Amino acid sequence: MKRSYISASKCVALLAMSAAATLSAACSSAPRGAAGEPIRIDGSSTVYPITAAVAEDFKKENPAAKVDVAFSGTGSGFERFCKGDIDIQDASRPIEAPEVAACKAANIGYIELPVAHDGLTIIVHPSNEFATSMTVEELKTLWSAAAEKKVTKWSQVRKGWPDRPIALYGPGPKSGTFDFFTATINGKEHDSRKDYTASEDDQEIVKGVAGNPDALGYVGFGYYETHKSTLKLVPIDDGDQEIGPGAIEPSPNTVRRGLYRPLSRPLFIYVNTKRLDRAEVKAFVNYYIRNSETLATRAGGIPLNGMLYGLVQERVNKKLEGSLYEKPESAGRSIEQLLNQ
Repeated sequence: MKRSYISASKCVALLAMSAAATLSAACSSAPRGAAGEPIRIDGSSTVYPITAAVAEDFKKENPAAKVDVAFSGTGSGFERFCKGDIDIQDASRPIEAPEVAACKAANIGYIELPVAHDGLTIIVHPSNEFATSMTVEELKTLWSAAAEKKVTKWSQVRKGWPDRPIALYGPGPKSGTFDFFTATINGKEHDSRKDYTASEDDQEIVKGVAGNPDALGYVGFGYYETHKSTLKLVPIDDGDQEIGPGAIEPSPNTVRRGLYRPLSRPLFIYVNTKRLDRAEVKAFVNYYIRNSETLATRAGGIPLNGMLYGLVQERVNKKLEGSLYEKPESAGRSIEQLLNQ
C-alpha cells in the first residue's frame, strides 16, 4: 500500500508547534522497511550515545534499514567524512578550516545540523570530599602543557588540598572534546599536558576515574549523567560575577541558559549533501531531528530548545550547505542566535 507524505514546509511548521510525536509517519521520506545501502556514521564519542539511540529506534520503525554507528573521535571522523567514506559525521565541535579545505578538495558538500547541547563535566571519584569546586584558572594550572611532569599533586592545584599524587584521565588528541577543552581552558587547541591517561572512548575515562580515589577527568555531560552513581562532578567558577556568583554545576538548566561557562557547547551532525539524495539517509536525518529532543534526553544529553528543531529541519529541507561558524562574528553567539540569523 502506498503511503502518503505531507510537504516539507508543512512538516517544519508543525514541528515548530512541537507536534513532533504525531508526525513520525507523515514526515518520513522513505517507506517503512525500505532497503538500501548502510548509512555509515562515525565521529564524536560524545554525540555517539544520542546517534546510537536514534539509530536503534529508527531501525525498529524501519526493520530493513542498515545503520552503522561508530566513534573514532571528531577529528578522525572528519578525516573519513571529507574523503566520502561516511554519510554522516558526529561532531562535538564545529568543522575547522583544514577540514573545510579537505572537504572542498574532495568535492564533499555538507549540511551542519546542531542536535543538542553539552556541558563538559569535570569528574572525580565519589570519595573525594575536598574538590567541591574548581576555577578556570585551576583547571589551566592542572591541564596546560606547562604543567606536564610539574603539577602532579592535588596540593599544587589549591592550597589545603591533600599532598597526594593526582591521576588524570581525558580524551585523546583526535577528540573534539579535547580540542574544545584545550582551546577553552588553556587558550589554544592541543595545548595540553601529555602525561595523562588518554582515550577516545569516554567510557574508559569514566571507568578510570570511578576506580581511583585520586583521579580527575573530563567528559561530556551525558557520560556523567549515565554514570553519576559512580562519579562526582566538580562545579566550575568562571570568575564572572555578572553571569552567576561562585561555582556552577552543569545541568540542562544551567547549560541551556548560558550559566555554565565556559564549558558549554553545541553538538552537531554533519550530513554529506549528495548522500542526502538517498531516501534512507534523508529518512534517517529527518527522524534524527524529529526525535532529538526525546532521545538526547534518554541518552543523558541536553536537547536544544524544542522550537529550534524546526529551524534545524529547515536547513535540511533547503539544503543549506556550510557552517554557522564560518563568519568571525559567529564566535560567542548562541545556537539560537545563529539559527535565527
